Amino acid sequence: MTLKDALEGKEYVITAIDTDDEELDAFLFSLGCYSGEKITVVSHLKGSCIVSIKDARYNIDNQLASAIVI
Repeated sequence: MTLKDALEGKEYVITAIDTDDEELDAFLFSLGCYSGEKITVVSHLKGSCIVSIKDARYNIDNQLASAIVI
């Protein structure tokens, strides 16, 4: 299941980042988004979702959310 399909308010553990783009991997890692880290979807918006990682909130688009496997 990807982050795009996650339920709001439920905490998940990231199992993998499914992308071939090294820059995207580095960007997600800088946000604290890597395998084994806990992540919560705060809300789903039309073309994106708001997530909470390590007490910080980020707005990520659906393409990025579909690359995060939980």
